[in-house]
Amino acid sequence: MARKKVRSQLDAIDEINMTPLIDLTFLLLIIFMITAPLLEYGVDVSPPAMNAEKLPNEHSRVINLNQHGQIIFDQAPVSEEQLLENLRRLQQLAPETVLLLRADGARPYRDVMGLMKMIKDSGFVNISLVTSAESNE
Repeated sequence: MARKKVRSQLDAIDEINMTPLIDLTFLLLIIFMITAPLLEYGVDVSPPAMNAEKLPNEHSRVINLNQHGQIIFDQAPVSEEQLLENLRRLQQLAPETVLLLRADGARPYRDVMGLMKMIKDSGFVNISLVTSAESNE
């Protein structure tokens, strides 16, 4: 006697179609990949008020970047090439020197970062950014 298998509604549960679930997973992954970097820039940040320590008087030199983009080193205007040459010479003579970088607030960020890269290329690793003291209002 041969048994005949009767298909019931329970057999349909064994065969779940995975294609829509995989499509949904990839769609969610793409959405999160696009929105995650945007969340970082969408946050309103108010940094805490801080007053820095006093500037070191000994073994320090000041490099200024004024609002017109002119570089001033040792109270004299210099070009980028002259500054690089002077810093390399100073690095050889006094490697413990701390460089203080003062830049005008109106200068673009890329100018200040370019100047910092030039200082780093000259061999100095101890660079401090100088800011004005905050007012207590």
